[in-house]
Parts: sequence; C-alpha cells; structure tokens
Amino acid sequence: MAAPAAPPSVHPVDEVPPVRQLAVFGLQHVLAMYAGAVAVPLIVGGAMKLSPADLAYLITADLLVCGIATLIQCVGVWRFGVRLPIVQGCTFAAVSPMVIIGTTGGGLPAIYGAVIVAGLAMMLLAPVFGRLLRFFPPLVTGTVILIIGVSLLPVAGNWVAGGAGTEDFGAPKNVALAAFVLVVVLAVQRFAPPFLSRVAVLVGMVVGTAVAVPTGFTDFGGVSDAHWVGISTPFHFGTPTFHGAAIASMLIVALVTMTETTGDFIAVGEMTGRPVQPRSLADGLRADGFSTVLGGVFNTFPYTAFAQNVGLVGMTRVRSRWVVATAGGILVLLGLLPKLGAVVAAIPAPVLGGAGLVMFGTVAASGVRTLARVDFAGNHNLTVVAVSVAVGVLPVGVPGIYAKFPDWFQTVMTSGISAGCITAIVLNLLFNHLPGSGSSALEPAVLPGGGRENAVEQPGEEHL
Repeated sequence: MAAPAAPPSVHPVDEVPPVRQLAVFGLQHVLAMYAGAVAVPLIVGGAMKLSPADLAYLITADLLVCGIATLIQCVGVWRFGVRLPIVQGCTFAAVSPMVIIGTTGGGLPAIYGAVIVAGLAMMLLAPVFGRLLRFFPPLVTGTVILIIGVSLLPVAGNWVAGGAGTEDFGAPKNVALAAFVLVVVLAVQRFAPPFLSRVAVLVGMVVGTAVAVPTGFTDFGGVSDAHWVGISTPFHFGTPTFHGAAIASMLIVALVTMTETTGDFIAVGEMTGRPVQPRSLADGLRADGFSTVLGGVFNTFPYTAFAQNVGLVGMTRVRSRWVVATAGGILVLLGLLPKLGAVVAAIPAPVLGGAGLVMFGTVAASGVRTLARVDFAGNHNLTVVAVSVAVGVLPVGVPGIYAKFPDWFQTVMTSGISAGCITAIVLNLLFNHLPGSGSSALEPAVLPGGGRENAVEQPGEEHL
C-alpha cells in the first residue's frame, strides 16, 4: 500500500504564526511606521492652518485607511493586493502638490477630487506597470533597493536628533537616548532567545520609551484630550471638486508613487524569497490605486508601500504576510479609537530614530546583497550603479537643489527613490541593451523570477 503523499510545504510568506506572535510582530510594524503615517496629514493640515480638531480628524482617518489598505495588500481580494508583507501609508511625494492645491483656493475638496482621479488612474495603469517588470533585472533592483535604504537614513537621523523643527534638535540627550535604543536592539538581536530577537525593534522601543518617561522625553497630555471613539465619514470636509491643474499634478504624483511602490514590492520579494511577478505587481499597484480612491473618499491622501517596514521585514526575517495583516488590523483600531493612537504618538522621536537606523540600514544592505549577484567585469554596470545612486541621493543630501525647477519636475526628482529608479532603468538600457552597447558580450543576469536573460526579461505567458 502506497504511503500517503506528504502535505505541500507552506511558503514562509503564507505561514500563520500563533496568535501571540501575530500580535507582537504586528505591533512592531505599527510602531515602526506610525510616525511616518501621521506626518503627511500633520504637514498638509498644518500648512492649511486647520484647527486642532480637524487635524485630529485627518490623523484618525489616515490610520483607518492605512489599516484597510494594508489588509487589502496583504490578504488580497480578487485582483487587488500583492499578497506580500507590505504596510501601506500616505506617500510623501504628494505633500508639496497637496499643500499648493490646499492653500491656493481649492482647499481640501480640491485635494480629494484630485486624489480620487489619481487613484482611478493608478488602477487603470496597473497592468501597464506590471509588464514593465522585465526592465528590473538584479542590476536595477539592487540599485533601487540600495537607494531606498540610503534615502530613508536622513529620516532616522532627524528622529535621532529629536525630530525636525523641535527646539532641542540635536541635543546630546536626544542622541544619547537614540544610541541607547540602538544598543538595546542590537543586544536583543544578538543575545536574546530566537523569539525575542525577532522583535528586537519592539523591545528596543518599549525599553527606550520606559527610560524616556522619567527623564522628561514623553508627553502623554494628548491622551486625555483624545476621544475614545472616532469614525471617519465620507466627504467630511465637503463634496470633492475637480480642477484641471490639481488633477494634472496629482497624476504626476501617481506615476512617481507607482515607481516607488514597484521598488518596494521588488525589495520585499527579494527578502521573502517570493519574487514579484508581472501579475502580482499589477495586483499590488491596483490595490494602491483603490486605497488612494478610498483616501479621497474618507478624508485622507494617496497611499503607497512604506519602505520603513521593508527594512523591518529584512531585519527580523519574519516573512509572514499575516503578521503585517495583523498590523493592518491594529491600525484600523487606532483609527477607530483615537485614545489608543494618542498613546502610540507619545513615543519620543529619538526612540524611533535608534530603531530606524537599524531598519533603514538593513534595506540598504539588502540592496548591496542583490548587487553581489551582478557581474561587474568587462562591462558598464558599475557606472549604472554609481550614477543612479548619485542621482537618487542628490535630493536627499541637498533638499533644495530643484527648488527653481517646474513643479512637475520637482515632483519626480525630489523623490530620491523615483529619480534613482528612473536613472537606473534608463542607464541599464543605454549601456547594456541598445544596439552597439556591447550587450552581447555581457554575462546573463539572474532575474528575480529565476530566469537568465542577456537583455531585459522576456514576458511570460501570464496575462494581466
């Protein structure tokens, strides 16, 4: 009698950890992205001089839709969702255009009208971007992942110093607290049992916050002022209006966001051992577009994959998408229970900075690991990497370098990720694939999908 067939093994991305681990790992992702998640509504609302009550409403609406968008992306609904451990949050690429739209007479209704149109456009363009995956061999993906990590490091640096614009920015006590958190994270990762080492960031942030309370770093005054329950209703700030100039600027943001999100998807695919395919990329971008439409309806902004959490996936080696789906559920709760959100918001910036240095550095290191698979002998690949990284880091190191350029150019190029990604794709085609570039003499590159191609990856049989 034949032995029964062994049950098929479950990919780590699809594994469902025990409930206790789901909660702890999910909370770690929430803490890693919370500051970035609330930054966009704070910046846009502050520039428009909204009342504290309206600012609080924007934040709770943002957290609610962040959670819903994350659940869609991780769990997947039909052709929506990449089904990888991806956390969704408001994109910073939209901040400048939205501030301009909101402060030049259009107000929030004009912003939301443009956001809704941009989200619909993203859904329509998702299959097109899915077919562009063949232009992302390891030379390009490794460069883009490296740029993502390097671009995030200044964010961690601002947190370490106490938060941009604070009165005590750069004070030694801020740097000391961040350094303490960094040491705790590293010590837990090195010496703690396996389970604790996987939540080293969470442990570091909890310990850092506990140390910060008696030393005057934290202010829990906002907790008592926050409401217990808050529900975001559609079109709270009025019926959306549609202005041509506002829509045009937001469509440019949509293209930039899709480019950045593609890089994040590829990075997570590399880290989890489940490379992104054209169909899954299109599904993920389609979910991005749908979440952006939800944002316009429920009083928030365009959504994208959060690179902060890409680094956390790489550092902890916890690859389950259900962990991040749990984080999405926690975000929904924070959006419905403002008092809980106020507790999380009280975490001091230096605590986030100490943890961010490890997470964002991990993203950059993952890019280096991908580039280690690329052949740099007898070709121009080193030039492709060098120029792409330089172009990507330029607006990060010199933030005002494109200030005198047209708005559409600033939208594309002030995002180091999109600038570096576009540069890497163009230079790879220029040096390796155009006639006369010498591409026939190059060693074939191993692509994320496992195929070996001399030029760009050939489209598969899978239809979008």
